[in-house]
Amino acid sequence: MAKSKSARKKTKKVAKKRSAARRPKRAVKSSRKAAPRKAAPRKAAAAPKAAPPKASRVGAITHTELASADPSATRAWCESVLGWKFGQSVPTPAGPYHMWQFEIGTGGGIRANNPPEVPGSIPYCEVKDIQATYSKALAAGATEMVGPQMLPGGMGWIAIVAAPGGVAIGFWASS
Repeated sequence: MAKSKSARKKTKKVAKKRSAARRPKRAVKSSRKAAPRKAAPRKAAAAPKAAPPKASRVGAITHTELASADPSATRAWCESVLGWKFGQSVPTPAGPYHMWQFEIGTGGGIRANNPPEVPGSIPYCEVKDIQATYSKALAAGATEMVGPQMLPGGMGWIAIVAAPGGVAIGFWASS
């Protein structure tokens, strides 16, 4: 006896249900759209870091000059004890000027003291305008020591005053 078309359909449905029952359940597709899957974060190639903006150094001590009775001995001591790195000495009429520079861009120099000057140090503060700062210092009570003068080799300008109380303070400007 031949099965009717509807009976065959029914048999297929039952077989399908039994087969589905034996298989692991799968997620049922919904008519709603699934939220997009977030991709795992990738490690980006390290981009070179931009240098932070250079802070203004105006008013900061950016150079210290040591006046010594024995500049070579002072230099050797600073190298040995402090680990300072010196560049090529600059010849001057008073003898060699031994310059050092730190990685942060500041530094200084060692020179022979000029009697009656006693050995000591002079901090140089960076300024925008050497003449304006020098005039302002004198008007505020400083005493002239060295008026504004250009350094050789395009190294900028310096001036030195004795602040009230006798403390030597130098000024340096790039132009």
